[in-house]
Amino acid sequence: MGILDWFRNRAAQFDAERVSDETLHWAVDKAIALTNPRLKLLPDCHKRLVPAVATTIAFLRAQVHVLPAVRPISQSAWSADPALRAFFVAPTDVALLLGRAESLRALFDSSPELDEAYLVLGMAFAEQRVFGMALHGNVVQRDVAQTSVSFSDHRTRICDRDEALLRRAIGVQVFEYLVGHALAEIGEERTERQELQGNRSLLRARLRLLQQHGPGLGSMFGEGPAAPAEQARLESELLENERQLQAIGGGESALEAELECLQNVLAKPQDCLLIEPKQSRLSPMNVVLEQGSSEPAVEVDFAVAT
Repeated sequence: MGILDWFRNRAAQFDAERVSDETLHWAVDKAIALTNPRLKLLPDCHKRLVPAVATTIAFLRAQVHVLPAVRPISQSAWSADPALRAFFVAPTDVALLLGRAESLRALFDSSPELDEAYLVLGMAFAEQRVFGMALHGNVVQRDVAQTSVSFSDHRTRICDRDEALLRRAIGVQVFEYLVGHALAEIGEERTERQELQGNRSLLRARLRLLQQHGPGLGSMFGEGPAAPAEQARLESELLENERQLQAIGGGESALEAELECLQNVLAKPQDCLLIEPKQSRLSPMNVVLEQGSSEPAVEVDFAVAT
């Protein structure tokens, strides 16, 4: 069972009014399972994670609420909805997007009684400074500095049967993303530890060779003595390597570092992801217009994730 299915089976998850102890317990368990099940070996691991997980859940509830209101999306709705016309060049683009949405197809296949579904429309948003024509009163001016916006790379990966379930699924996806962010940081530390351990083995092997090629048995085979400076350098590098490994830690200290990393990410989720509402006043050509402009314009609401 994936985390999405796991959370869907819990009615209290991301409750708009409260976060139950049961929800916190399940969320902490899932964060541990996704990160490293061996974290449970640490003393009070569950208790130490509860405040950070509670912070993340509160953050998710707030973030989900800043998402724009739902709006119909279909090929036929394109001509009547200025926002859809801003997002898509042509109505056929809407049909192509919905037609290739595997998650949407899977939802309807599993629930044939559904006539409609709710989904998240994801897009790449870009702003560009351009020079164009602008209407000031009754005068058309050329080479006016303007901001043009574009929406591309449309995707619909998250969907559900109603709005409440959809917003819940969004919260779950962000939770997965945050745990994944912690995993990426932990993976970097693991890689660094493995590289240091590999370097330590190499340094020890080279040091042994230098010591063997010094005065004594090595000279019997016609090999010159190892330079003292080279041996001293390797010994110094080996000591530094050991210091770095000790700083990173191993065994229980490595698990402590992983738990601390997970705590830090979940305690400050806004450092990894922030969803902000955005409203733009756009012309039919997706040029941003000032409030005082006399050109035809529409207000388009969406959210930007950073």
